[in-house]
Amino acid sequence: MNAAVRPYDAAALRARFPLLARTVRGQPLVYLDNAATTQKPEVVLAALDRFYREHNANVHRGVHWLSEQATADFEGARETLRAFINAASVREVVFTRGTTEAINLVAQSWGRANLGPGDEVLVTTLEHHSNIVPWQMACAATGARLVVAPIDDAGALDLDALAARLGPRTRLVAVGHVSNALGTVNPIARIVALARRHGARVLVDGAQAAPHLAVDVQALGCDFYALSAHKMYGPTGIGLLWAREALLEAMPPWQGGGDMIKAVSFERTVYNDLPHRFEAGTPDVAGAIGFGAAARFLGEVGLEHIAAHEHALLGYGTARLGEVPGLRLVGTAPDKAAVLSFVIAGVHPHDVGTVVDAEGVAVRTGHHCAMPVMERLGLPATVRASLGLYNTREDLDRLVAALHKARELLC
Repeated sequence: MNAAVRPYDAAALRARFPLLARTVRGQPLVYLDNAATTQKPEVVLAALDRFYREHNANVHRGVHWLSEQATADFEGARETLRAFINAASVREVVFTRGTTEAINLVAQSWGRANLGPGDEVLVTTLEHHSNIVPWQMACAATGARLVVAPIDDAGALDLDALAARLGPRTRLVAVGHVSNALGTVNPIARIVALARRHGARVLVDGAQAAPHLAVDVQALGCDFYALSAHKMYGPTGIGLLWAREALLEAMPPWQGGGDMIKAVSFERTVYNDLPHRFEAGTPDVAGAIGFGAAARFLGEVGLEHIAAHEHALLGYGTARLGEVPGLRLVGTAPDKAAVLSFVIAGVHPHDVGTVVDAEGVAVRTGHHCAMPVMERLGLPATVRASLGLYNTREDLDRLVAALHKARELLC
């Protein structure tokens, strides 16, 4: 990877994202919905275009030139992503449709094989629905029980309460690295250490961490890590599951079909080697290539520089939002990623979002697929401004101006 850009130039980076140059409702676009999905840089768009224009073919099963080129690019992307998360081997990197499918894969394969009546799966109140519902389904199928660790009023995980809920029947801790609703950064290495005392495995939902933090799965010490390309400036519909090789070797395939087999007869099937036994059917070849391009792009910019830039924006945005009468920040944990969730007294978040949109500012309103968080904090919804590597102070100034207008119209 090339040396990271120094000094950090958000305006120059923004210019590499074609969609950010457009206008919305007659206004220059301010895009503050990065936790839902990020925009795509030219290098990712070019990688997708090049594949379809020059190398489009199915992978692994062809001996012709196009198939060989497509396979090389596809597996090259796997190696890029292995390095991006510091996995020990490409055998540990399974392509999925995204974080949600990765978690479901673990729940349906590892979960059904390892959970039984009376066993426990520990999740936290902070979780996205995709790290709750698959475990509810697995528990219903196996007789296991879902246990929930609470958060405090600031939106920080209560580690003492989490530790107290761990026990001899805990088989898995499923926890988000960064909360999509509040931006809370969880201390994954500490959670892993607590889980290990009871012999429990740890799955990490890393969808919101990968675009903001350097991820080293070996240093974190977890057993499973899931992430999505579209959260980190890559294409939609592609993601990955990282898992320890020994665990993957012991897990039964989740789906059957082409490419996850070595041999098939009506009497028996011999499954393929890792990681292909978990990748049934034609994969999203272009998506994987675009995913690899996004990871290289992040490496070139430098995640440490992105984190510093976003942390500075978080501080600036927190101060500016404090100038809006009646506005209350929701989620004030000491360790936060660049997410600003808030409510304005007397105004429904959806109405705020509508007025802000009319000013060309894109934010997210609702429960953010984290309804237990909203219930814990006593809120039906929040407005969420989530920052990315291309956002600037000017973007936050536009947001604050739009919020003042929303108050004038709605209060």
